[in-house]
Amino acid sequence: MNKLISIVFLMLVPLISSAASEPTLYEIPGTQVVPISNSATDWRYELYIKLPESYSQKRDKKYPVIYFTDAMWHIELLSAATTFLMEDVILVGISWQTDIDEKLKNEVGKHVSRYRDYSSEKSTNADNQAKYQFGQAKSHLSFIRNDVIKYVEKNYRTMPNDRTYFGYSLGGEFGAYTLLAQPDTFKNYILGSPSLKGNISYLSKLASNTHDSAQDSKRLPNRKVFISYGALETELGKYAEEFIHILKTQRAKSVSLQHFIAEGGHQAAFPMTGVQGITWLSGLKTKI
Repeated sequence: MNKLISIVFLMLVPLISSAASEPTLYEIPGTQVVPISNSATDWRYELYIKLPESYSQKRDKKYPVIYFTDAMWHIELLSAATTFLMEDVILVGISWQTDIDEKLKNEVGKHVSRYRDYSSEKSTNADNQAKYQFGQAKSHLSFIRNDVIKYVEKNYRTMPNDRTYFGYSLGGEFGAYTLLAQPDTFKNYILGSPSLKGNISYLSKLASNTHDSAQDSKRLPNRKVFISYGALETELGKYAEEFIHILKTQRAKSVSLQHFIAEGGHQAAFPMTGVQGITWLSGLKTKI
C-alpha cells in the first residue's frame, strides 16, 4: 500500500508543480468593473471604477471624479499618474459597447463602437456610414449624463461640482463636442490630440449657438480646458489650433485654456498627454 501511495504521489508532483507555477492575472488594486446599460438604447457597457486608497478609511470624505473614454486603453496610465500626482480622486472609465454585433467586432475589433459613439458628425462615405454609424456623440453624451454620472454619484461619495473628462484622439473629439454642446457636464476637460478633421465648421457653429451671455456666465462657472497634440501631428495639430482659436474667440468668457505640445507623433504624445494633463489638473486643486 505504501509503495502504491508513493507511486501516485510521484505521478502527481509534476501536476502540482505545474499548477503552482501557472501565472495569474494582475488586477489594478481598488478597481471594480461594473456593468451598465444605456437606458435609451439598452446597449451594454462597463465602467472601470478605481477608488483611492483612503476611500474606505475616510468615510465622510467626498472625492472629485475623472471620467474617461476608451477605458481599457487608458486605465493603466491614468491610474499610475493619479497615484503619484493626485491620489485623492476617483477614476471612472467608460468602456466600448460590449454587446455589439459579433461579426463587426471580429472584423474591426472590440473598440468598434467608439467610431459611432465619439464622433459628432456622419460620414460622407455612404458605405462607411452604414457600417460604423458615425455621428452619435449626442446620444452617447446623454448616456453619460443620464446613466453613468447618475450611477456614480448615487453609489459613491463624489463631488458633483468637480468632474473632469479625459479623452484622447476620437475621445478628444468627443470631449470637444461635449465642451461646446453641454459644457456643464464636466468642470475640467483634458483633450489629447483631438481628431477634428472635418469637424471645425460644425464645432464653430456649435460654439456660436451657445455663445456667452450674462445668463450663461451666471449659470456656468469657468470651464478649465487642457489641449495637447504631438509636434509631429502636422494635420491634426492644425485642426487642434483652429479649435483653440474657436475657444479663444467665441468662448473666451467661459473657458480657461492650457495648451501643450508633446514630442513625437500620435502614439508618443499619448503618455505625455496623460502625465501632463494630470499634472495640470493637480495644479488646479492646489490653487483652490
